Amino acid sequence: MRITVKLFASFRTGRFQEKVLDVRGGARAGEVVAELGLPAPGIVLVNERHAGLDDVLREGDAVQLFPPVGGG
Repeated sequence: MRITVKLFASFRTGRFQEKVLDVRGGARAGEVVAELGLPAPGIVLVNERHAGLDDVLREGDAVQLFPPVGGG
């Protein structure tokens, strides 16, 4: 199945901003993160709604990944 992945902030460094990926049916958001070699994200959105790494993806989903934010 095809999904669109958008990376934000430091996750874009040396990678991409937006890319269409082919993943197996029933893949979870965390599998996509692992496949891309990213550290654990701070925020995961699927179709612009908050999601978790265990959320199952569906054909045509848009996954947005944001790195953890630090500061004070």
